[in-house]
Amino acid sequence: MPTSPTGRDAAGPDSGGDGRDTDGPGPPEAHGRHGDTPPPRPDGAAPADDGPGASPGGRPHRRGDAVRRAGTLLAAATATMLLVTAGCSGGDGGGGGSEEERDRDLGSQNLDWKPCPAPSEAEGGGTAPSPLPGGTKWECSFMEVPRDWAKPEGETIELALIRAKARDQADRIGSLIFNFGGPGGSGVSTLPAAAQDFERLRARYDLVSFDPRGVGRSQPVECLDDPELDKYYAQDATPDDSAEEKTYSDNLNRYDSACEENSGADLPHVGTTNAARDMDLMRQVLGDDKLHYFGISYGTELGGVYAHLFPENVGRAVFDAVVDPTSTAVEGSLGQARGFQLAFTNFAEDCVARGDACQLPGSTPEEIQQFVIDLQNRLEKKPIPGIGDRELTQTQATNGIAQALYSKEYWPLLEQGLDEADGGDGALLLALSDAMNGRNREGQYSNLQAANAAINCVDFKERYSMEQTKARLPEFREASPIFGEYLGWGLMGCNHWPVPGQWETPDVSAPGAAPIVVIGNTGDPATPYEGARAMVQALGKGVGVELTYEGEGHGAYNSGNKCVANAVDQYLLNGKVPASGTVCR
Repeated sequence: MPTSPTGRDAAGPDSGGDGRDTDGPGPPEAHGRHGDTPPPRPDGAAPADDGPGASPGGRPHRRGDAVRRAGTLLAAATATMLLVTAGCSGGDGGGGGSEEERDRDLGSQNLDWKPCPAPSEAEGGGTAPSPLPGGTKWECSFMEVPRDWAKPEGETIELALIRAKARDQADRIGSLIFNFGGPGGSGVSTLPAAAQDFERLRARYDLVSFDPRGVGRSQPVECLDDPELDKYYAQDATPDDSAEEKTYSDNLNRYDSACEENSGADLPHVGTTNAARDMDLMRQVLGDDKLHYFGISYGTELGGVYAHLFPENVGRAVFDAVVDPTSTAVEGSLGQARGFQLAFTNFAEDCVARGDACQLPGSTPEEIQQFVIDLQNRLEKKPIPGIGDRELTQTQATNGIAQALYSKEYWPLLEQGLDEADGGDGALLLALSDAMNGRNREGQYSNLQAANAAINCVDFKERYSMEQTKARLPEFREASPIFGEYLGWGLMGCNHWPVPGQWETPDVSAPGAAPIVVIGNTGDPATPYEGARAMVQALGKGVGVELTYEGEGHGAYNSGNKCVANAVDQYLLNGKVPASGTVCR
């Protein structure tokens, strides 16, 4: 869950994941958005209804192997980027000359598709993706893009791509490009993990995703090393006195200085605008006249920016778990505070409704909430044993609670984790927090949160000092007794960042673009429901098509709801636009 100024989702990776994608509360550098849809499962965990695992072990696991990164969407969960231009849809992006002239050479490059290797450490690690039903194998390649789109003839960098070819090549529509949120989520590692949710769409599309610049194998942003990150994520992110405030500020400064030292040359060039321009080059290189796109969490903001820059190139597009493009950084964070609070209340009401089957103390949602607040306060004073020699701190517990609220499927893990933590065992909540932060069971971190920080801070102008942050805390506490203070202190996340931000809110107006189906979920914690309507209005008349899902969790298409799935499939596969205002229950 984000703890900083953008409200973007990061977890969400995404990637079931993005307030803005990842995009829930996260470490101080998460800078907002959560991207995942649904969130990554803690490593080693069986599906939530399979019962507890064996014993504690390392990465998200539920006592021992019980919390596993189920392969999907990162979290995540998300909003926006480095402007090298004023953002006009037909503009030259600051590089001079026409789009055709700028992209002529790179647009004709031939991709060398090869069998996919195992994900890199920056992508989260793991094994090479298995073949799809019918034996289709995943293919990977690299695409050259300008390092700086303002200097398109200059130095290039490589973006990592992955694809699985359409089953029916004779009736193939083209490529369907996915961004699962974050920002900072690896599409190369997420798409194979989530592919079963999109297998119907592979009937007529090549499924394609990528690691955006700064992410995974695509010139990844690097900050602190793994042992330093363990300490950083365990810190007290809700300081109570001047000494703790200084320590918190110093830790943020140390993190941002490490990012500058290790990736300073790349930091000005990550961001949503550049990623959108990369996607249009990708469209050309893949041989498509139009960009067919599925954006989740922060991926909806990226898609909106693309539509603004290239409205004439928009093909069939779907935005799910929608970031509110009209929200400033602080408004997005406040929205997430309310969203996660709503999700927790729904979780507590469900627990109470199950009577004696609920493991948590309390006969009302308010009593369960107070139990959690009391647990947070105890952990702030004294952490409890977690995994190995690592303890569960208040910060990690809050992060783990948020992670489990990304999907109703994980509510049993949350209930169990809270019950065990109350008894002195913090393994499960720590595992959930690790999943949010991209830590594997070997103690290695992906670059999810480093990329999340870099993209958020180059996108958003807002910088909050200690004094300004403290002045806003009452609003956050009112928005959420559980998550508010944590998200409020996160406003300082970009305060020490070495690169200035570029906007207050992104421009996603896209007059003349093809219809874009925009799906809002009434129970979404990371990208509150209101964001979908705001996106529809911002895209402009005749472009955004609003679809509502009355459900729980981050995202709707992978929820199992047939109404949502049918509406999306009919549009993407057959071009049938659903009636705007459709409600799925």
